[in-house]
Amino acid sequence: MAGILDSVNQRTQLVGQNRLELLLFKLRGRQRFGINVFKVREVLQCPPLTSMPKSNTYIRGVAHIRGQTISVIDLSMAVGGRPIENVKDSFIIIAEYNRSVQGFLVGGVERIVNMNWEKIMPPPSGAGRYSYLTAVTEIENELVEILDVEKILNEICPVNTEVSADLAADTEIQKDLGERIVFIADDSAVARNQVKRALEPLGVQTELAKNGKEALIRLKEIAELDCQNDITERVGLLISDVEMPEMDGYTLTAEIKADPKLAPLHVILHTSLSGVFNQAMIEKVGADDFIAKFNPDELATAVKKWVHCD
Repeated sequence: MAGILDSVNQRTQLVGQNRLELLLFKLRGRQRFGINVFKVREVLQCPPLTSMPKSNTYIRGVAHIRGQTISVIDLSMAVGGRPIENVKDSFIIIAEYNRSVQGFLVGGVERIVNMNWEKIMPPPSGAGRYSYLTAVTEIENELVEILDVEKILNEICPVNTEVSADLAADTEIQKDLGERIVFIADDSAVARNQVKRALEPLGVQTELAKNGKEALIRLKEIAELDCQNDITERVGLLISDVEMPEMDGYTLTAEIKADPKLAPLHVILHTSLSGVFNQAMIEKVGADDFIAKFNPDELATAVKKWVHCD
């Protein structure tokens, strides 16, 4: 028990401090990539893979690890590159995204670095591999790319964004919101649009931001220009991702709760992150709810709950 509590304490020290830990890895060449350590269960030498007929091209096979069968995705192929060669000499990053466990085949794994989200920047615009990035940063004078794993997974197995008929027919959310909007902050264009599409049948108007810093600036602007008392006159709810360049969702929440005009705003953290630390994290920053991506009915039910609480 003491060990678990120590781990929770160590992780929550990062919460609200706008910090993260990145696991650095490579695919085929010299380019470095990064993945948030919170999403990583373990890293291991690639075990024998069993091919699966009619599976997606990017899936190199399945591995049987600790009693669990896990699909292994070739990350190089998934971002438009050539397949990783010498699979037996490669590595698998076992990670949990959107309520499921995947194995990501990579060429090599380097080390873990502790960073500030302020040093994680939005990616350059452009086609090709850049369209698969949510962020970039610089480590030891070299560019490190952070992949949009949600986009990759959605291309392999598209996410259902349709709410159930009962929820779609429910007019309470629209009545409670009135002319107010639901604000969505997420660095993944795929994830932003998933949330937007899930809420549209409920008559919800939305505004989108690409990261926490952009969201905070815009919310302060709305509160200053359009609200006499506080932000809830124009914004009924914020749905925010956790991992975002420049400012993460935890820090965004803490900043909101520290501002008198923004503090009444209910915040749902909606993220592919999972694990035993979530409750400690949301309590520390003052978020109202934490939902794992992506279940449209769960999201719609949470929106209904917190909009009705106003």
